[in-house]
Amino acid sequence: MKSLLFLVLISVCWAEPHPDNSSLEHERIIHIQENGPRLLVVAEQAKIFSHRGGNVTLPCKFYHEHTSTAGSGTHKIRVKWTKLTSDYLKEVDVFVAMGHHRKSYGNYQGRVFLRESSENDASLIITNIILEDYGRYKCEVIEGLEDDTAVVALNLEGVVFPYSPRLGRYNLNFHEAQQACLDQDSVIASFDQLYDAWRSGLDWCNAGWLSDGSVQYPITKPREPCGGKNTVPGVRNYGFWDKDKSRYDVFCFTSNFNGRFYYLIHPTKLTYDEAVQACLKDGAQIAKVGQIFAAWKLLGYDRCDAGWLADGSVRYPISRPRKRCSPNEAAVRFVGFPDKKHKLYGVYCFRAYN
Repeated sequence: MKSLLFLVLISVCWAEPHPDNSSLEHERIIHIQENGPRLLVVAEQAKIFSHRGGNVTLPCKFYHEHTSTAGSGTHKIRVKWTKLTSDYLKEVDVFVAMGHHRKSYGNYQGRVFLRESSENDASLIITNIILEDYGRYKCEVIEGLEDDTAVVALNLEGVVFPYSPRLGRYNLNFHEAQQACLDQDSVIASFDQLYDAWRSGLDWCNAGWLSDGSVQYPITKPREPCGGKNTVPGVRNYGFWDKDKSRYDVFCFTSNFNGRFYYLIHPTKLTYDEAVQACLKDGAQIAKVGQIFAAWKLLGYDRCDAGWLADGSVRYPISRPRKRCSPNEAAVRFVGFPDKKHKLYGVYCFRAYN
């Protein structure tokens, strides 16, 4: 009997105020209940796939381990969504909800809200997805002194491509690399995106920046100039370098687009400036490197004609390898950065849909 009484005393304990204590003292009451409700936050799926321009729901629900109801009713539920950075050292605020109050942050404003299909549903809906939305998100639910979290990864369908500017190989610091990708309708790729591209066959010997500040490159066919022919295939890691002083190429990531990519049929070949004007006259703009890669990889675009692009490069996309048109592999073929004033080529244009 004494043993039973002892167990009861240690399983539930509480601190009550002395009758003479003030109301301020009353606010400092602490209740500890080992067998009371414990808040659990669960993501039904750890990874969600979508694409640029689409809508997606990041799943998150909360429960109490010892009750069947969503909340205890004692405290208001606070739901907070944040995005984790690649190094996990910082979190970017996305959305917070408590009661009737709602707040979204940064470029998520007007694009995110809770699904709330039930009392315990904290799932986040993201509309009109942009490339920067890719990454890992944390769902945190707080009720009184209890809180719990779950992490969901948002993956985007797309393509990774290596990029170097007109200046040539290894001429970009990290910040310039980020801007170079943005200029070509893309974002700097993450390691996971580069790894997936390597698994799909991407082989590139030049090292490039990734979003976490590391410098890496993917090799599927080991050879002497690329780490040695006796090494194993993989993503080679140069490590982390000075983002201001170190200079490399960059790996960019882009997804599908809301528009039409096409080769402009024109009676003559064009200089670069003439190409820009020809696209404008056709109600479009000269296409960007990210757009030709997206059209090639995601839409199967195939054209053997070399054409100008916005960065001054000349390329052409081959989805069906054949004689005189990339006979050995499907690829976006790179001709180079020709003289803009004197060299004549066709042009690839892009017309955005309203």
